[in-house]
Amino acid sequence: MPLKCSPTNAIPTRPKNTVACRCNQKANPEAICLMQINNHHLQINIHGPANGHPVILLHHGLGSTQAWRKQVPALTEAGYRVIVYDRWGYGQSEIRPYLEVPSFSDDLADLSAIIENLNLSMITLIGHSDGGTIALYYAAQHPEQVAALVTVAAHIYIEPKMDAGVQGVRHAFENDARFRAGLRRAHGDQFERVFHNWFDGWHTPKALNWDMRPLLRKITCPTLVIQGEADEHATPQHARDIAEGIPDAQLWLLPKAKHMLPQENAAAFNKRIIKFLNAVL
Repeated sequence: MPLKCSPTNAIPTRPKNTVACRCNQKANPEAICLMQINNHHLQINIHGPANGHPVILLHHGLGSTQAWRKQVPALTEAGYRVIVYDRWGYGQSEIRPYLEVPSFSDDLADLSAIIENLNLSMITLIGHSDGGTIALYYAAQHPEQVAALVTVAAHIYIEPKMDAGVQGVRHAFENDARFRAGLRRAHGDQFERVFHNWFDGWHTPKALNWDMRPLLRKITCPTLVIQGEADEHATPQHARDIAEGIPDAQLWLLPKAKHMLPQENAAAFNKRIIKFLNAVL
């Protein structure tokens, strides 16, 4: 069921997971929700028709809800109910002390709680980069809850190109004023914490020896695996390994596209994911 807001702009839930909600009641009601989950607050934006199929968007490792600004209008115009949120430690959500990489256990617990609080069932997950990895984990752990899955530049193991890409981001963080300004716009005063949590998380011993390929066979929903052939963080083989590990998954390698494909190739990306969702849902 989609989220509905009461006239007092508050949604009753279990005491441990309170939700405050500001609503803009239009033909397609929208909501901005501040949800307390697992002892921290997350900002959640909900768009589109109340009776639309629920699609949850999971942003990349340095991203926020802003990262999906070119996808939300296209998905809502196609009739989908879009839930997009700042993961813990990002954007307008509460600051976190560290990032649990590569298991993303905290993010998975938050995603599960959001789905429960919003009374959602048979969701679609679309995840970019770290968000794609979280989506893969969730679809493998809860196959009965996921109707469809789209991953974009997701990771399932560490390869040299990924580490080189991460080092390239560190160089930009340390030397590129425009890059730092973009992080500040997305995350406010916590932007440096966001970067260091992400960078440090991917350089732990657990991350360096990580490989989630054995889990992929547990994913049973229709899946579209997307990656740019010029991705700075992964080889095309990485995307092939994801697609080959998931039964009947589709693979789309976009020529010349890079890691930020949803933003830089938005028109082609939106057309492809909507075509896929319309076909399988």
